[in-house]
Amino acid sequence: MPLPAQRGARLLRKRSLNLSGHRTSVALEPEFWRALHLIAQKRGVTLAGLVGRIDAARPPDRPLASALRVEALREWMPALPEIAGTDREDQLG
Repeated sequence: MPLPAQRGARLLRKRSLNLSGHRTSVALEPEFWRALHLIAQKRGVTLAGLVGRIDAARPPDRPLASALRVEALREWMPALPEIAGTDREDQLG
């Protein structure tokens, strides 16, 4: 029987991209990849182009996978409050 972390890893889909001349891989749930693909189409850019823009704009302490998920949420949930710099538990409670 797989460990819980191994079971969760199977739910992720890994993609390799070229970002700023560097090859990198990102693992996200298929639903997030689909949302990002739709966002890229809407904005008239490739998926790699969208990921590159998000990568360039993210804070240095935020992992790329996290920044991609947040961008998808912001696009599809525009009323999502900005919680940057605060304790998320306090805001969500």
